[in-house]
Amino acid sequence: MQRLELPIEELRSALKNADLRILLMCLYQITGDEKWVSDQFKPRRDVNIVANPNAGLSPEQGATVLAAAEEVLTNPQQSIAIDLPDDALMTRLMNHCIGETVEPEYAPMMREQMGFQDLWADIEKTLPKATSPKVIIAGGGITGLLMGYTLKKFGIDFTIYEKNEDVGGTWFENRYPGCGVDTPNHSYSFSFTAPYPWSRYFSPRDEIFDYIQQSAKQFDIKKNIQFNAPITRADWDETRSKWCIDIKTNNDVTETVEADIFISAVGQLNTPSTPDISGLSNFKGPKFHTARWPKNIDLKDKNVAIIGTGASAMQIVPEIADQVQKLDIYQRQAQWARPLPGYHDAISDGQQWLIDNVPFYLKWFRFTFIWRYGDGLLPTIKRDPDWPRQDSVSAANDRHRQQMTKFIEEKLASRPDLLEKCIPNYPPYGKRILLENNWYETLTKPNVSLISDGITHIGEDHIITQDGTHHACDILILSTGFKVAEMASRLNIFGRDGMSLKDVWNDDDPKAYIGFSVPNFPNFFMLLGPGTSLGHGGSAIFQAECQVKYVMNAIQYMRHNNLKSLDIKPTAFADYVATHDAAHDELIWTHPSLDTYYRNSHNRVFSVMPWRLVDFWHMTHKFDPEPYIAA
Repeated sequence: MQRLELPIEELRSALKNADLRILLMCLYQITGDEKWVSDQFKPRRDVNIVANPNAGLSPEQGATVLAAAEEVLTNPQQSIAIDLPDDALMTRLMNHCIGETVEPEYAPMMREQMGFQDLWADIEKTLPKATSPKVIIAGGGITGLLMGYTLKKFGIDFTIYEKNEDVGGTWFENRYPGCGVDTPNHSYSFSFTAPYPWSRYFSPRDEIFDYIQQSAKQFDIKKNIQFNAPITRADWDETRSKWCIDIKTNNDVTETVEADIFISAVGQLNTPSTPDISGLSNFKGPKFHTARWPKNIDLKDKNVAIIGTGASAMQIVPEIADQVQKLDIYQRQAQWARPLPGYHDAISDGQQWLIDNVPFYLKWFRFTFIWRYGDGLLPTIKRDPDWPRQDSVSAANDRHRQQMTKFIEEKLASRPDLLEKCIPNYPPYGKRILLENNWYETLTKPNVSLISDGITHIGEDHIITQDGTHHACDILILSTGFKVAEMASRLNIFGRDGMSLKDVWNDDDPKAYIGFSVPNFPNFFMLLGPGTSLGHGGSAIFQAECQVKYVMNAIQYMRHNNLKSLDIKPTAFADYVATHDAAHDELIWTHPSLDTYYRNSHNRVFSVMPWRLVDFWHMTHKFDPEPYIAA
């Protein structure tokens, strides 16, 4: 624990930037004084992701908190009163900090996510004589790195095979202008690493990539990674209970390696999707997907077309609009965009100093972002079966629709001609949540056109729309998403009796037990697999930590019991999938008005999970061997 005799001048300066709700938590844990968690200093509920730092306290209350913090944190005699809150106290403190009711079931999850409890504390310890299996991991993104680091902590031999030349996964591949995270960085980060000096609450891509690089260095893991080495095929050898995995090497030679356990960490957003548009191959100018942005492309004074208005386009368009001569945006369907005050705000030096130096400050700072960007939205996307409207699913959802519609109308007050194109006719949050990034202001620029007529043909230097208009085009950008349904099947995996995972999934219908396991594919686990992506908030890194813990416990179970294989029972698999689908029947993504990549050609929601974050944490916290066939 940090010493409390902090330098007074630096502390005094930093406290000007303090979040008072967080200081209250720090003061209570340091002193144990009940007044800091009494009604005398009760923060007001604030649903904004970047909340007001005064926490709704009066100036007099705020001054009292700041003076007490200065006194306590510069006192060399002060010791820590409460280092590790139990479940009851944790629940009480969370309620006070956030100004709303937090159910007790969140206490153990938050204690781990805030770093009070070690991420690996509940993983079964290694027995002295337990054998070490050979593990192969596909993918060196955030999830693959975490899985490798966890295996390393438990003394298990592993190799990560990464198709790119460096770690990072999606953050290595996506380098387009404006690329950044749409989850607050202090929840989109590991629960156990040292604080990273994020420049903003929502940081740009280069900082995220640097964070991944720093994490890989801290994990000392690159020596376990083979780069430029895509996995091209994997076959289960039933007689020897091993995976035989083909790797394409740098010199384009295929090598076969063996593993006792095979883990896919390739995620869902890894293979760009190219639209089927007449004449696309005939275009003569630069043409590329957002995930394959050329390093030296010059957009200055060019006629640029971007097809798609999803998450990537919403980041790119405001960034490039002032560089180009003309920007045509081709929209298939309008998108709801959530206004987010503070999206571009910098994290002040003072706030970073408090994070680095004040005991418990980072833990509670992280909690506030995890909570506000967590399960709170889920109730608004539950379908009311008696709700009459088609552009919302309940009274709560309709309030959000009205708020966002009003926001769009205000932003486009000078361009009422754009309203019909920009106000969606489907329920809010029915597609991926997008964060408003000066999108609507950019649409009003004189050199920007939002085109909602469908594309009929692409020529060598133009695009023709359904109204017959020829739009000149020098550079064509495809912001058309990814082949989400491929997931691990793109690795060409073959289980028992040569069964193909791609065939089992019927090309676009991936299913797995809690996202991990498919029958007849023993010793094979997926991370960020089917039904584990997030559609209502939360952090992919939170998901990764939950899943890595589950897989690690499964491996430890195998070691302790000297097992050669684990295979999910078909009945357990079917029961889980039925429960998963039934839960989705009550949520927004199955609404008949929606066309979303979360749903496949069979109208089944396969990508996102229907559970609360806390449900998923409890589901994955321990490994239950009963649903598996052990051999």
